Amino acid sequence: MLRREAWLLGVRGVIAIVFGILAVIWPGVTTIALALLFGIFAIATGIEQIVHAVRPSAGATNPVTGFADGTGPRVARVVAGLFGLAAGVLAIVWPGITAVVLAVLVGAWAIVTGVADLWLATRQHGGWTLALVGAISVVAGLFVVIRPAQGAVAIAWAIGLYAIVSGALLLFAAYQLTHQGRGRLSAAH
Repeated sequence: MLRREAWLLGVRGVIAIVFGILAVIWPGVTTIALALLFGIFAIATGIEQIVHAVRPSAGATNPVTGFADGTGPRVARVVAGLFGLAAGVLAIVWPGITAVVLAVLVGAWAIVTGVADLWLATRQHGGWTLALVGAISVVAGLFVVIRPAQGAVAIAWAIGLYAIVSGALLLFAAYQLTHQGRGRLSAAH
């Protein structure tokens, strides 16, 4: 189970880094290209969040939600995932939106995802990397929402740098989780 969670965090980290590098390398891209890049990124991370939330568990299942009992973090992941899917689909279906609307969309998505990550970090032992990702996400989202008219280049750089840092931290969290799982296996033998 830890290996699958580490793998999903790793995939999310790689996607974030690739998206971030593309946004930094081509900061002068048109709003349409930026909207499409963001849409793909948001959909991919939204799917990852939902898959992570609904994966089978060994615990008792709540008949109303379908989730294991006591799974508040799962609900947070589903909400963040659905918001990511909605934001991504909106960006892809309506790519001609202005830089200001895109900035507000990206900023709101970063804030919601960051708050979900912060909340999840309080539920996990050793979740300081996820808390750091959440805090960076909230700060970046607030920056973009407060100053959406700073232009597409500044927004692309802010989004790109945020995605690279977050992706690196997610890869580190996946690495930690992998070694945590190996430590448990060694202790069991």
